[in-house]
Amino acid sequence: MIRVTRDIAACRALRREVFINEQGVSEADEVDGLDDSAIHLLAVDGDAPVGTARLLVKGAVGKIGRVCVLPAARGTGLGAALILAALEELRRVPGVTEARLGSQSHATGFYEKLGFVVEGDEFLDAGIPHRHMRRAL
Repeated sequence: MIRVTRDIAACRALRREVFINEQGVSEADEVDGLDDSAIHLLAVDGDAPVGTARLLVKGAVGKIGRVCVLPAARGTGLGAALILAALEELRRVPGVTEARLGSQSHATGFYEKLGFVVEGDEFLDAGIPHRHMRRAL
């Protein structure tokens, strides 16, 4: 089940496990001070948090970020379900007409299957190659 949550601690714990512990992202890069102004999605299996995504809205653009799924839940379709839930949540925000995200470069194909298109050149974010992507809502 995926739902909007105010349990930012659960979302941060997931992000710590995936981004900091697994991928080696520094805490300074992961903790950016934007959580309090964001919409958070939490995916749970029973009572256990297994995935999350964060939505930031600025004008007509909703930015999907901090998307992560625990290793045990990968390959189940949960990542796609999180993105689809994020798109649905952004459609509920008045005036938002476009979704954007920064995809790790190896994952652009995943997002392309969900209607996103690559935009611009590759860049480094927390030392990891990324590409900007967007799609209309």
